[in-house]
Amino acid sequence: MALTSADIDRIANLARLELRGDESARLLTQLNQFFGIVEQMRAVDTTGIAPLSHPVGAVQDITLRLRDDVASEPNQRDANQHSAPAVERGLFLVPKVIE
Repeated sequence: MALTSADIDRIANLARLELRGDESARLLTQLNQFFGIVEQMRAVDTTGIAPLSHPVGAVQDITLRLRDDVASEPNQRDANQHSAPAVERGLFLVPKVIE
């Protein structure tokens, strides 16, 4: 995938960026180099290679130190919602902001 100057101008417009001529040309070169690297990585055949669970796992055996997923705090929903201006069925009610 190669970008053009028109693509850079459109991206800058969408991002509300004002680019000078030299900045636009430099950005075009850098983004096209980046997409070139991505295309090289996509071309590598990874058939039969298992994904890593951690990047260090490629160089040494590791065990992930994961804790058990248990609730450690009591349910204090009612106390937390006590000062809310409007609550319904355990949910905070807020004014509609999008029509």
